[in-house]
Amino acid sequence: MTLIVDSPTVYTSQGVPISVTGIAQVKIQGQNEEMLLAACEQFLDKSEDEIQHIALVTLEGHQRAIMGSMTVEEIYKDRKKFSKQVFEVASSDLVNMGITVVSYTLKDIRDEEGYLKSLGMARTAEVKRDARIGEAEARADAKIKEAIAEEQRMASVFLNDTEIAKARRDFELKKAAYDVEVQTKNAEAEMAYELQAAKTKQRIKEEQMQIQVVERTQQIAVQEQEIARRERELEATIRRPAEAEKYRLEKIAEANHKRILLEAEAEAEALRLKGEAKLMPLKLKLRLRLNKWLRKLTLGRNIRKLR
Repeated sequence: MTLIVDSPTVYTSQGVPISVTGIAQVKIQGQNEEMLLAACEQFLDKSEDEIQHIALVTLEGHQRAIMGSMTVEEIYKDRKKFSKQVFEVASSDLVNMGITVVSYTLKDIRDEEGYLKSLGMARTAEVKRDARIGEAEARADAKIKEAIAEEQRMASVFLNDTEIAKARRDFELKKAAYDVEVQTKNAEAEMAYELQAAKTKQRIKEEQMQIQVVERTQQIAVQEQEIARRERELEATIRRPAEAEKYRLEKIAEANHKRILLEAEAEAEALRLKGEAKLMPLKLKLRLRLNKWLRKLTLGRNIRKLR
């Protein structure tokens, strides 16, 4: 059975009169023997209209009671809560009559004082305010998100730039290390080349010096041979003739010396015979002559030595 539960001008807990219309689906539970027995006891001599009226009056009474325990705002804003309370209270009462409440729904809320309209306007203003706030918050959130996105983008760009700079730095460091290695290798190669060149020059110089030594040795040998030749030539041309001349002069000197001595002895003997007075001058004369010959002999020797 469908019941239209209308409660006109009921004062809420705030004393505001409102009217509520609800729709309920009810039925007699024939499958449950206890509920069927209770229904028979309650409605055995009643007609269907009378049964509907009893169920409607019961529902409307509970609906009024719930309206009086809630505020207009609670009923208006939380219809599910209101419907649930009416359903639970009415079901516990009607079940004793063998009637089951299948469902209950709040259909309409109205008032004659314009409270709901004001509430709606307030709600509308609140909604508009919330909408404006929401819009402002949305714009703020959008700006914040945009700022965050920009910050993240800048951070990403900075990170990317940092990574690029780091990669560039690593590349430059590796390139510098490679350049240093290449320069070191080149320097080592150049030093090795210069060292090898120096060794080659040194070896060539040593060989040249050896050649010069050999040449000098040969020159010395040639000079020694020349000196020996000249000595032989000198021996043949100067020394031997000089020695021969020396020997001749010495022999001549010796012969003259002997001759002079003999002459002196002869003259001395003659003078001795003539007298001792004339002997001394004669001996002096002879001695002078002898010294003269000796000087000549010494001079000849010195000349040969100078030659």
